[in-house]
Amino acid sequence: MKNIQKLIKKINSVAAQIKRPVNIMEVCGTHTQVISRYGVREFLPENIRLLSGPGCPVCVTAQADIDAIVNLALAGIPVATYGDAIRVPGYFGSLEKARSLGAKVFPVYSVEEALELKVKYPDLVFFGIGFDTTAPMTAVALKKGLTVYSTHKLFLPAMDALLAMGELKIDGFLSPGHVSTIVGLKPYEHMKVAQVITGFEVEDVLVGLLMLLHQIKGSRRNVENEYARSVRKFGNPKARQIILEEFKIADGNWRGFGMIPGSGLEVKNPKLNAKIKYREILSKVDFSRSEKPTGCLCGEVIRGLIAPAECPMFGRVCTPENPYGPCMVSVEGSCNVEYRYAKNKK
Repeated sequence: MKNIQKLIKKINSVAAQIKRPVNIMEVCGTHTQVISRYGVREFLPENIRLLSGPGCPVCVTAQADIDAIVNLALAGIPVATYGDAIRVPGYFGSLEKARSLGAKVFPVYSVEEALELKVKYPDLVFFGIGFDTTAPMTAVALKKGLTVYSTHKLFLPAMDALLAMGELKIDGFLSPGHVSTIVGLKPYEHMKVAQVITGFEVEDVLVGLLMLLHQIKGSRRNVENEYARSVRKFGNPKARQIILEEFKIADGNWRGFGMIPGSGLEVKNPKLNAKIKYREILSKVDFSRSEKPTGCLCGEVIRGLIAPAECPMFGRVCTPENPYGPCMVSVEGSCNVEYRYAKNKK
């Protein structure tokens, strides 16, 4: 506790020397949870604004992909996916709703569980969600013959997109620890912004913030590694190699962003690529309906343009029990996190 108090005092001291508003964005769903759980925003200086970015894999999954997998399930194709994904609502309902209508939908905690289900259901499709961190596990499952509908994404292009869009000035990133264990340090170096790769304890986050503020104060734009106990300079080359063996890099469709070049991971093997294997079913889906507005502002939350509570639906009609969008569904989603921890403080 004393160390935390010292860090807070140092953060306030450096922030006072900057003497201007500073926007720092955390781009990891686990960081979002830590920041809200410990009330980090509440004791930051007034000139330091901490924003949440697109760090939740479920949240950034495009509406069209949700609608595609729901339609496969409704057409009788068995589907397995990670738990949070079954509750994301689309135009045609959620996987959870499809299951209530008799579809074979299975929440799993690992691809190993999906492979076990494949023994009983040979046509099973795994709805692959996640960034550089979870893609290697799906790649291993592909090697074992699992059919995959991939929404896996490479994360760093989204950071590039945030900077290029210029919707808000980002002075620094708390960069993702999990992703960085795979990609290492070098891929960040081209970004002309202060960055600190940070661990997941509250002290990690505070040290990362302090390191960023020192960079911003000194007008430096470096990549620093607070999470050196897990993140190495060159990351995990073996994991990256496994990804490239089973996936090809393509444009990726992100909620809130649209297509981001070079951010998508598509299954190479056409026999195991659900988008190809079941294209006849998918060709009959009217994906124009996926673009219809629902009132959910998850896309704006993901890009850091608004805080969750600024969405008119937040906490009123949109709650974890009755979510209108993925930001309220996933435990890593900014809206879900804000709702849970704000509620606990009342």
